[in-house]
Amino acid sequence: MSKSFTPAEVATHNNADKGLYIIVDSSVYDVTKFVDEHPGGAKILKRVAGKDASKQFWKYHNESVLKKYAPKLKIGDVKDAAKL
Repeated sequence: MSKSFTPAEVATHNNADKGLYIIVDSSVYDVTKFVDEHPGGAKILKRVAGKDASKQFWKYHNESVLKKYAPKLKIGDVKDAAKL
């Protein structure tokens, strides 16, 4: 049931009305309902919503965090952009 997203599609989900999606290592996560539970606060997730947050994620988290939350937050993957 995993869906494929383009980076442009993820970018449209950058506010609470449209949903808050982030990309971590080519996987797309819907953090809309998680934003208020985030131990680091909602502000940081809102700042990276609609973007590739891999660098920021790995700076503060390890693999165990991804394994814990991925089952409920992962909604798909980023499909490869067409090469020109």
